[in-house]
Amino acid sequence: MKYTVSRNNDLFDDIFDNMFRTPTTYNQAVMKTDVHEKDGKYILEVEIPGYKKEDVKISLFNGTLTINAEHNETNEEKDAKGRILRQERYSGTCSRSFYVGDAIKDTDVKASFENGILKIEIPTEQKKEEETKKFIDIL
Repeated sequence: MKYTVSRNNDLFDDIFDNMFRTPTTYNQAVMKTDVHEKDGKYILEVEIPGYKKEDVKISLFNGTLTINAEHNETNEEKDAKGRILRQERYSGTCSRSFYVGDAIKDTDVKASFENGILKIEIPTEQKKEEETKKFIDIL
């Protein structure tokens, strides 16, 4: 199984990383992953703290399973007259890809999300198509 990690950077990320970001914030973008093999399946446990189930998308294309997470948040504080005293915005995306093989279909992949952990199950062996008797037309 091969994998790649990508992190979408803003123009000022490098400048402000050390000043405003904690190591935890940086690690969230990396999507730490544990891979286990059990009962003929690969089990991937991906840590995506701070994201909700609705923020996460999983796709399978040309044998590559890709996990994308995108989160946007706005915090706004107003005084009694409705004037904004403080407004903060956070936007973050992260992505991780795993090559699982061309024989794996989307229906073979099972996923669940609970408490910031995305759990994905993928069969380790390629499923063989059932042998069925095929008839050849006589022209």
